Amino acid sequence: MPDAIEPLLHSVSTATGKAAYAVMVSRGRRVDEPDHPERSPFQRDRDRVIHSTAFRRLQHKTQVFVSHTGDHYRTRLTHSIEVAQIARTLARALGLDEDLAEALALAHDLGHTCFGHAGEEALASCMRPYGGFDHNDQTVRVLTLLERRYAAFDGLNLTWDTLEGVVKHNGPLKRPTPSIAALDQAWPLDLHQQPSLEAQVAALADDIAYNTHDIDDGLRAGLFTVDDLLDLPLVGPVFAAVRHLHPALEWSRLRHEAIRRLVNAMVGDLLAETRKRLAQVRPDHVQAVRACPTPLAAFSAEMVVHDRALKTFLYERFWRHPSVTAVTDHAKQVVVALFERYHGDPAALPERWRALALGEPPVVRARMVADYIAGMTDRFAYQDHARLFTDTPTP
Repeated sequence: MPDAIEPLLHSVSTATGKAAYAVMVSRGRRVDEPDHPERSPFQRDRDRVIHSTAFRRLQHKTQVFVSHTGDHYRTRLTHSIEVAQIARTLARALGLDEDLAEALALAHDLGHTCFGHAGEEALASCMRPYGGFDHNDQTVRVLTLLERRYAAFDGLNLTWDTLEGVVKHNGPLKRPTPSIAALDQAWPLDLHQQPSLEAQVAALADDIAYNTHDIDDGLRAGLFTVDDLLDLPLVGPVFAAVRHLHPALEWSRLRHEAIRRLVNAMVGDLLAETRKRLAQVRPDHVQAVRACPTPLAAFSAEMVVHDRALKTFLYERFWRHPSVTAVTDHAKQVVVALFERYHGDPAALPERWRALALGEPPVVRARMVADYIAGMTDRFAYQDHARLFTDTPTP
């Protein structure tokens, strides 16, 4: 380890066990609550996310394969758990607040619709005349409005730090979406600044999990083979090395061993590059992290190239594979049909939603319908479609 990095990595508060640039103290909650005697504010945020209805629904929401396709493919829930595991590893290695990083990782996909990105595309198209739809914006709606579990407030009343990290997990926002803009107006989130390092590593953990588990699921589904991967930078050499070291290894073990090594390679690269940037900037407070013109957590330039090549391959051979798009194209039709029926005939909605939507102008009613559909699991959307339309085909 270079000498310049050594003192920085060991500049840790003896009181908190965290580095000086970590989030040390929460900025509080919109609705004041007494501190818990046994749990930190970020532990409580994590626990509230895990106990939320929206989090449980992720179990039956599409990652890439619609959730009925097979028991071993990733869903939004298993993806979020994998992201959280990687985020905690990164946070611990960098002296960050592990609980905050984990809370951000577990919350980041709560606004996704049924049927993954296909469902979002369909709902966004339906909502274009009514203010649009975006899953990041919907996550904020879930966290601040739609979850209704507590007597004193709507939403989960998460800390400022967790909401900031969710909102800005991809960096500063110049043109915030409506729900984010409304939250920022009521409780400024410093949208022009970088997020905390906890949020930055959670976002990159999402990338690592996405890349590696999409390789795993694509191989498992037979959409491409190991030989198809061999020309890719990073991925090809890793699979070739495992084959060379273990020529008689059964296929499933080869796949898992290579995926494990890929995760390690990407995590190691991210830690090395982030430590290099931290040594150059030497932030002594989380506000110094937020004030940086560029993120401090990042992959190396070489890994960015590898990441781009892998994403291009996965887009062509996995996400847009005919066997995937055949199902997701049908799923889009289901979402559009549900939206058009409920928006045109709010009496068809369940009782609680019907009471909210009846008599409202089209724009308000459309948002309520979008909230209802976005909360659906894949199987519930199919069931609801079958209830309303008797000619629903078997997916």
